[in-house]
Amino acid sequence: MSATEPATVTGPDFLALQVRDGAAAAAFFEERLGLRRSPASPPGAVVFATEPVPFAVRGPLPGTDLDAGRPGLGVALWFATTDAVALHDSLGAVGVEVLGPVVGSPFGPTFSFVGPEGYVLTVHGA
Repeated sequence: MSATEPATVTGPDFLALQVRDGAAAAAFFEERLGLRRSPASPPGAVVFATEPVPFAVRGPLPGTDLDAGRPGLGVALWFATTDAVALHDSLGAVGVEVLGPVVGSPFGPTFSFVGPEGYVLTVHGA
């Protein structure tokens, strides 16, 4: 890139949810969604081996007030699954707050649920 060309962004490269209880949040994503940890994570975070973008849970960054309102308000975070109906049913069966039935979408069957610390997450897939 030359000095006269502006820098550009190519897209999301890493996603993380800031949480108070990283161990509990990591356990939720492992036990309820089947995510697997990456071999290495930075201090204060658990990174999962997700594709195409790595996903993590981590402690709050300096200046982040997790008590200021509902976590993630205004952000849509979607996860792909191999079976949206089965995941919907299994989350509901263990008491996870599922926000509605599985519905059709341009991305396949879709539903949303309340994840760790109040984050609303959406799942889509076959």
